[in-house]
Amino acid sequence: MNDRGALKAAGRPGVGTRCARLAALAGNLLFIALTGGQEIPAGSAKAARFPCDLETIAHYTAYRVTAPIRLDGQLNEPCWQAVPRSPRFTDILTGKPTLYDTRAAVLWDQTNLYVAFWVEEPNVRATLTEHGAHIYENNDVEVFIAGRDTYYEFEINALNTVYEAFFIWEDAYEKGGYGQVPEFKRSNPKVVPFNGVGFTNHPRGLRLGSWAWDFPGLKTAVHVDGTLNNDHDIDRGWTVELAFPWAGMKWLAKADGRALPPHEGDVWRIDFSRFNQYKAPPLANDSSGWFWNPHGVWDSHIPECFPYIRFSTNDVLKISAGK
Repeated sequence: MNDRGALKAAGRPGVGTRCARLAALAGNLLFIALTGGQEIPAGSAKAARFPCDLETIAHYTAYRVTAPIRLDGQLNEPCWQAVPRSPRFTDILTGKPTLYDTRAAVLWDQTNLYVAFWVEEPNVRATLTEHGAHIYENNDVEVFIAGRDTYYEFEINALNTVYEAFFIWEDAYEKGGYGQVPEFKRSNPKVVPFNGVGFTNHPRGLRLGSWAWDFPGLKTAVHVDGTLNNDHDIDRGWTVELAFPWAGMKWLAKADGRALPPHEGDVWRIDFSRFNQYKAPPLANDSSGWFWNPHGVWDSHIPECFPYIRFSTNDVLKISAGK
């Protein structure tokens, strides 16, 4: 198992031995409450506890879309042509340029949060087809959506196969009422302790991970610009189009009572990444994990390192026309 395999095995167990491994990660760590969408001052003692550079965390404005989006993965609607895209993803550890281009963008309306990925890939490959399969064993793209006391993990491969998990900070579990939900109960065999991967001394300590929860109403689509699993030609890559209904985010929004859908100026923390089963030549020092915002350590599970996404009620097409 390589380094990334160790990360993913710890972060996504099955019901048997993987649960036992995760349970062994539990520790008594110092508790510090998260700050929701508020920024942590870069010079503060709290800032020093995190591996990413808090002064350079990405900021992005998510504009509203008023025309219906046809979810087909092709990203050819006017709204996706007009939307501001992220910078090219960089290496999770070093923040250095990566072998291939990866970008993401966000839109929203009254019903959904929309996320798009543009993935350059000369040989698009995917093999896993069962929901909940270990998608990290294929090339994938991932989205993490953080609430104050919880966060949600989403992964997808080029076959449109999805993997999901939901995490609750242990210090908020009882007072937040999460134990009343069958998918979050400690007695559920798919709910196990989790303590991070490469960053196992998070100030907030232990989490509970649920592999029993699926995002209600989630819609996904993938388009391959090339020929899947055929190395005899050169592909352009693949694109991903996602719709996360606001109605499915109540457990993310519960702790701080955030509005669903957001109000003008509301800020969420959302992470966007890509993982590969290959690396660039050794001199590139490629970790195979590429992120919108680098984390400085081999661990996706650090909400303080997620980009700041500010929601605007301005129509993306009008914003684009005014440039």
